[in-house]
Amino acid sequence: MNSTYTLGHRAVNRLGYGAMQLAGPGVFGPPRDRDAALAVLRAAVESGVNHIDTSDFYGPHVTNQLIREALHPYADDLVIVTKVGAVRGSDGSWNPAFSRDQLTQAVQDNLRNLGLDVLEVVNLRAMFDVHGPAEGSIEAPLTVLADLQRRGLIRHIGVSNVTAAQIAEARRICRVACVQNHYNLVHRADDALIDDLARDGTAYVPFFPLGGFTPLQSTALSDVAARLGATPMQVALAWLLRRSPNILLIPGTSSVAHLRENLAAAELQLTDEVMAELDVLTEAPAAH
Repeated sequence: MNSTYTLGHRAVNRLGYGAMQLAGPGVFGPPRDRDAALAVLRAAVESGVNHIDTSDFYGPHVTNQLIREALHPYADDLVIVTKVGAVRGSDGSWNPAFSRDQLTQAVQDNLRNLGLDVLEVVNLRAMFDVHGPAEGSIEAPLTVLADLQRRGLIRHIGVSNVTAAQIAEARRICRVACVQNHYNLVHRADDALIDDLARDGTAYVPFFPLGGFTPLQSTALSDVAARLGATPMQVALAWLLRRSPNILLIPGTSSVAHLRENLAAAELQLTDEVMAELDVLTEAPAAH
């Protein structure tokens, strides 16, 4: 397994697992194959993963209940990170949930469905724009989470889908354990932010490491992968691991075979020449 980095006060392997894809289509409803979902979670931990990313609004409730069924009682070194700040509509829509009652309920739901007395890390998901970061104050909801932290229900607080200004605002309220934003070798708006966070010793957790629900298609990426005897996803993950030591990865999958393929990216060594070749991808639109 790859090197470690501190998340909260715990050292985790830099290649973790994101549970979002274990829910049904559109991250809504039950999985197509419950036994397969449980098998993926167990295989992840057996393979050395000790950082799992989830949320009670995945499903809703589905992924947390699967995690509990598959892994509880949890290994001592397992860090489960969840997020709050949204609720799902009956139509599967993603809606902001920033009130004190909604955030308190979300924390209680996560505790109950995961079978925990305290949540190790809770990310506040900013929902000013569901498609990406947008400015707006997160002081009120973060103050609620800081209160719940003082009550002993949360150990560490992170932020997700945020701007640099919102991170600065968050740091006036609580210690920020991690930042979780959209980032990959083509979508690199957070380049400067990642470097700033690395200097501060703060973990950065990119989601959509290969472009999102519609994976990026790049001839250059495919060519590099073919030369290395790897998949494009493995190269994209290896690039992120090499990009900065504070980057923690949470690629998701509902397949044990795909899980093992993702985890093998930790062993893929990219030369400076390959990194330079991949870095160019951010300067031109991906070919479709």
